Amino acid sequence: MVRPMVTLLLPIACVLAWLPASPAIARSVRMHVDHVVTPVAMMDDVQVRLDWPAEASQGELVLTARRLDAADMGYHFRDLTWRCGLRRPAAGRWQCAGELRSGRSPAMALAVDLGPSTTRAALTQGRGMLSIERGAATPDDTLVDLTHVPLRWAQALLSQAWQAGQMKSGTLDARLRVHAPTGRPLDVSGALQFSDAAFDTPDATIAGEHLGGRFTLDYRKTPAQTTVRLDGPLRGGAFLVGNAYVALPDTDVGLRIDANQHKGAGWQLPVIQWRDGDTLLATGSAAFGTDTSLQALDLHAHSADVAPLASRYLSGWLAVAGLADLTLAGAADADVRIQDARLQDAALMLHNVDIVDAKGRFRFDGLDGAPRFSATSPVTGTLEWKAGQLYGIDFAQSRLVLDSSQGEVHLRDDVTVPALGGTLGFDHLTFRPPAGDAGADIRFGLQLDRLDIGKLAKALDWPAFKGELSGRIPNAHYASERLAFDGGLTMQLFGGTVQASSLAMERPFGVAPSLTADLLIDNVDLLALTGVFDFGSITGRLAGRIDQLRLVDWTATAFDAELHTMSVRGVPRRISQRAVQNISSVGDTSFTSTLQSRLIGLFNDFGYSRIGISCKLENEVCAMDGLHAGGAQSPGQRTFDWLPHKRGSEGAGFTIVEGAGIPHLTVVGFNRLVDWPTLLERLSAASKGEVKPVVQ
Repeated sequence: MVRPMVTLLLPIACVLAWLPASPAIARSVRMHVDHVVTPVAMMDDVQVRLDWPAEASQGELVLTARRLDAADMGYHFRDLTWRCGLRRPAAGRWQCAGELRSGRSPAMALAVDLGPSTTRAALTQGRGMLSIERGAATPDDTLVDLTHVPLRWAQALLSQAWQAGQMKSGTLDARLRVHAPTGRPLDVSGALQFSDAAFDTPDATIAGEHLGGRFTLDYRKTPAQTTVRLDGPLRGGAFLVGNAYVALPDTDVGLRIDANQHKGAGWQLPVIQWRDGDTLLATGSAAFGTDTSLQALDLHAHSADVAPLASRYLSGWLAVAGLADLTLAGAADADVRIQDARLQDAALMLHNVDIVDAKGRFRFDGLDGAPRFSATSPVTGTLEWKAGQLYGIDFAQSRLVLDSSQGEVHLRDDVTVPALGGTLGFDHLTFRPPAGDAGADIRFGLQLDRLDIGKLAKALDWPAFKGELSGRIPNAHYASERLAFDGGLTMQLFGGTVQASSLAMERPFGVAPSLTADLLIDNVDLLALTGVFDFGSITGRLAGRIDQLRLVDWTATAFDAELHTMSVRGVPRRISQRAVQNISSVGDTSFTSTLQSRLIGLFNDFGYSRIGISCKLENEVCAMDGLHAGGAQSPGQRTFDWLPHKRGSEGAGFTIVEGAGIPHLTVVGFNRLVDWPTLLERLSAASKGEVKPVVQ
């Protein structure tokens, strides 16, 4: 705004030079100029009209211009009109103040004071004022004062350096010296302060709000190059750049930036300094493309206290990963080098760092080492921890040796970590960090050997299961927030086996994590199983499958399950009265006997020949089914009792328990469509002994 104001005064000075000193003579002056060209700005179609009646104390001055451009500052005005009252308080001195308009923009007030040795002008709008002062002895220098000026006034200048940036609010105070000799570089220097600044871009990838700061400014512009230096403290506010969200503290954060831009090229930042106490000290350099994309970065960062890093600097990235509540402790250093818009080298030096997920999903204690990344030649780093925990499962101290080259990080040797009374091992691991539009990519092999399911159940607050978990996953792949497993796991559970295959997880640490799997159940001891759930006792062996199991936030939302008893030589088949009552109450079933119903309560347990049930869960509704008449013999000593009904006959009942012996008891279900949340509530009540016996 300064340079256009100076240019605006030139035609006025020419008109005033024509005026005689005596006010007794009426004067009327008209002037038309096609072009006014100065080193700082130019105007087209300029007209000046002055009317001063005889004996009047002042006249009226009207200046219009079709166009005023200060191209190198980014200011462009159209249809300018300034109307002011001209007076002459002393010989050689003129004053004029009035309204200035440009097109449909809000009106401003412009006051000019032209003296023999000093020229002053002040532009005001509301509480904001921009004033300039030039001395005849130093015509190349202009002193500029800005008082509570809206930052939107600097929008044109900002657009010269950052075309997409849009100032939304905030005010600026400054006292600057503008040195603009003819044919020489433009120099601007001085102190400035801004308050409550807010800005953004049309795509909202960059934004800031409530920012404040005090800086010294050095700005130089030539036809070939622009250089800028800013040095001073930021205080308060926040800004967003892509996924990086920075929330500044209420204390001063020192910032220095040296920048230069050659004509037609992007900005170069040879000096970057960021000083936030013990939390973060960063120094480096950067380069941007003409589209403001980051092309190069060489940065070193040190944190003597990493605790505030998560909330001040890392919350944006952590939120994307579902780790918004992460807490940190310890110290760290980091080095990053980006070249040609690609990560070339990175190193993270950890000094006794603790990482804790507030949601209890994981933690690491005493992290040390220096993992490194290289996009070219091989480098080696290490990472170790004193202790850790994953979903309540403790694991012991371990140390990894990591090699990196060609954009990947590899685990050098197999690693075995003691956990849950057994071992958890990684036989290979490859990590590729995010690049371009591609996110992080992790591949590894996993070996589980004799993990204690009882300890696992206690850690996850499950019922008191007993058994062991073993298995090998030769290849696991994490990408796009999805973790897929090849191979499977085998659990030795309640004297039988449960095999898991087709394992996959989505958003493992994000919002609403989900798990999918297929389970195959074989030869499980029903007495041990029902004893854990306190459901009433059932003796025998159980087999079946649970296909297309889907858990969302660890709650079942879909599956196709079939469970049935097996005939194993030497294993009795008995079901207690309490188990019968619970099955009846949970499943909207009834039972019948060869004896009268009122005599059923006299027996503690009953013999059965088969038990079978199926459930296909979709949209919180479980489609139920049961046994079919007859049986199927298998080779050897086992008889598989399962023959399901053909689904679809909703009106017919289905048998869940088929009795044997005297009394001969059969449990039959009639409701084939069961509300899943209600069924879960009934199962929970039954396991707590809250179901009242009903004999039918």
